[in-house]
Amino acid sequence: MKPLDNYHAGTANWREVIRQNKNKSRLVIFSFIAIYMLVGFLLDLVIYAEMYPRASISTILHALMTLQLEPIATIIAGIVAIISIWITISFHNKIMLFGTDYHEITAENAKTFEEKQLYNTVEEMKLAAGLSYMPRVYIINAEYMNAFASGYTEKSAMVAITKGLLEKLDRDETTAVMAHELSHIKHLDIKLTLVATVLANLIVTAIDIVFYNVLFSSNRNSENSKGRANLYLIIVILRFILPLITVILLMFLSRSREYMADAGCVELMRNNEPLARALMKIQSDHEENEEKYSKAYESTSSEAFRREAYIFDPVLAGIDSVSSVADFFSTHPGINNRLKALGFTAKKS
Repeated sequence: MKPLDNYHAGTANWREVIRQNKNKSRLVIFSFIAIYMLVGFLLDLVIYAEMYPRASISTILHALMTLQLEPIATIIAGIVAIISIWITISFHNKIMLFGTDYHEITAENAKTFEEKQLYNTVEEMKLAAGLSYMPRVYIINAEYMNAFASGYTEKSAMVAITKGLLEKLDRDETTAVMAHELSHIKHLDIKLTLVATVLANLIVTAIDIVFYNVLFSSNRNSENSKGRANLYLIIVILRFILPLITVILLMFLSRSREYMADAGCVELMRNNEPLARALMKIQSDHEENEEKYSKAYESTSSEAFRREAYIFDPVLAGIDSVSSVADFFSTHPGINNRLKALGFTAKKS
């Protein structure tokens, strides 16, 4: 039985999928920036509440909003965010490949027919996508089937594909996977994911700083204790719900970018079937080799960092080697949802 025999074939409205998910991605990034600046502002509020124990919270809040008091913590938080994002951008490709056994292929050093074909495929999709620079191409020596793209700009972009995927997919399916990855580069959604991930980590760190400032505050019994008590209660609540909110937002962003890249593949190839076949083969292969692949993912460092970038989330196939809070959520849409977005709906039994 062919992979898509149990599905009704249709057409994908890739333009609409890309438009919708671009808007969703922008909304998520705006949310992260707003939350991060809010936490920085709360830290300013707590610091000035300590400095002026006789002033009411509303008075301090008004002074901060009218810049009568300088929002020093908010400014420092912004500087820390910029530096953190710059460092992450500078070393991102190395981090993405860290712990794997890989080698780069170029037009000059490609040895086997498969390597030459892969490089030519990426070059073809680069031209189809209208990219100005050729991404660096890497093959990871792993049996499981997966691939990812990385890079903050077109010039710094790279794509990586596992040996297992290269060997088990046919030419059209491999082209579809590369079209998917180059769509990530074309849409610059990798940049958005980098910024969101850095901000998510900084938000959790910043709210902890605010929380411990409140915990050891010396002014809880001041003249304006009621206003301070309300502020401290808000901070305590945020300390426990913000980590969950950041995970949900990252999950939402990751799903949006996968839908967008799937649609981008259809845009480049003008054919929705090769990617659908590839996704089904990848999932089936992970399910059939769950135990073996679980050990392989588990023994490779930095898998938690690569998980969102992969074309296929191993957790969806029951492989749960990635240990983080985000494991309770899916970073990728389910296979049926992705196929539906591509134009394939499951037949009723």
